[in-house]
Amino acid sequence: MLIEKSDINKHNEALLKDHKRKFEFLAEGFNNTNDILQKLIAFQIAIPSWALGTGGTRFGRFSGGGEPRSLEEKMEDIGLLHSLNQSSGAISLHIPWDIPENINAVKALAIEHNLRFDAVNSNTFQDQAGKEYSYKFGSLQHVNKAVRTQAIQHNIDVIQHGVNLGSKSLTVWLADGSCFPGQLNFRKAWQNTFESLQEIYAALPADWKVFVEYKAYEPNFYSTTVGDWGQSLLYTSKLGPKAYTLVDLGHHLPNANIEQIVSLLLMEGKLGGFHFNDSKYGDDDLTVGSIKPYQLFLIFNELIEGMDAKGMNHAADFGWMIDASHNVKDPLEDLLQSVEAIMISYAQALLVDRKKLTAAQENNDVVTAQEILQQAFRTDVRALVAEARLLAGGSLQPIEFYRNKKIRQKLVAERGAKTITTGL
Repeated sequence: MLIEKSDINKHNEALLKDHKRKFEFLAEGFNNTNDILQKLIAFQIAIPSWALGTGGTRFGRFSGGGEPRSLEEKMEDIGLLHSLNQSSGAISLHIPWDIPENINAVKALAIEHNLRFDAVNSNTFQDQAGKEYSYKFGSLQHVNKAVRTQAIQHNIDVIQHGVNLGSKSLTVWLADGSCFPGQLNFRKAWQNTFESLQEIYAALPADWKVFVEYKAYEPNFYSTTVGDWGQSLLYTSKLGPKAYTLVDLGHHLPNANIEQIVSLLLMEGKLGGFHFNDSKYGDDDLTVGSIKPYQLFLIFNELIEGMDAKGMNHAADFGWMIDASHNVKDPLEDLLQSVEAIMISYAQALLVDRKKLTAAQENNDVVTAQEILQQAFRTDVRALVAEARLLAGGSLQPIEFYRNKKIRQKLVAERGAKTITTGL
C-alpha cells in the first residue's frame, strides 16, 4: 500500500503549530541542533522480513489479519513504515522464509519504496523442506560432517541471494548447543563450528562482512556453542577482518552490562551489527524501549562515544536492525513504536556533553558524571525526533496517521482476515 505524500502533508498541517512551539522551545537549549537533526535523518533501522506478521508464543499465535502473504507484500509494508517515519529504509531478509523468486522485480519494488537490502540471514535452527539432514542436534557443530556440509552450503546460498540483491553482509545465528550434560563434547563442538564458519568466511565476497550472533540460551538450555560475546569474539578474531560480532539486546543473561560489552567490542573493532528489542525475563522480543529505556540510552551513549573516538559514521558503519515480535499488537504499530524508541535514545545520547563527562570521569566526580547522563536521558526529545521526520518528509505522528487512515482495516480488506505471513 502506497501512502500519498499529500495525505501526510495534510495530516502534518493540523499538527504543525503545536509541534513548532515544542520544537523551538527544546532547540533553544542546544547549540548543535542542526547537526543532531542531520544525524537523525541519516540514521536508518532495518526491518526484518519476519517482523511484519503477528508473533506468538510456544503455545499459540493469534493473527491480526491483513498480514503480508509474500516477500513483495512485506516490502510494501516496510515501504509504508518508511513513508511514515523516514527511518526504516532497509529490509533484512531471512532465508529460506523469504527467497526472492524474481530478483529484478524485487529490486525494482525496493527502488519504488526507497528501500535497500541490509544483512541477509541464514536459518539452520530448524529443518528445511527438501533437505536430507535434520538440525535437531545442531548444524555447524554437528558430529556428522554431512550435516555440517549441508548447513555450510545453505549459508553460501544465502550469500548468493544477498549478492543478487545488493546486500553486503551475512548474519549467522546458531541454535547449536546441548540440553543435557554429557550430550556433546564442548571442545569438538567449538572446533566443528569454527571449521564450518571458516568455509563460509572463504565464500564471502571481498567487500562483505559476516556477523556472528550469540545467545546465552534457548532452544538449548545446558550449553550454547556461541553463548556469549566472548565466544563470538573468539570466533570472529580467528576468522579474520571481515568477521564481526553481532549484539542482540535479548541474548544476554539477566543484568548483563550490555553497554560495557558494546564498548569493548567497539574498542576491539569487532562490533558489526546490532539487533534492537527489549525484555523483562529473557529473550522476550518486546517493543524496543518498552521495559528498559535507560539501558537503551546508556548503550547508545557508549556507541556514540566509541564511534566518535574512531571517526566512524553513525549511520553507515554498523548494521542496525529491529528483532522484536509479539502477539498482542498490530505488528506495524509495534515497529513504529520501536523505531521511535530507538531514535529517541539516539537523540538523547547525542545531547550528552562529552567534554564535561570526560572531565568528570578524569576527576572521579561520580555525582557530576551521573548528572550529565541523566540530564540528557530526562530531556524530552520527541519534538526533535519529530522535526527530523518532518524535514525528511515523514509524518509528525506516525501512529496517529496510521490509525486515522485505518490502514490495518484496509490491509485486511485487501489481503483477508486469515492470512498468515511466511516464516511464522
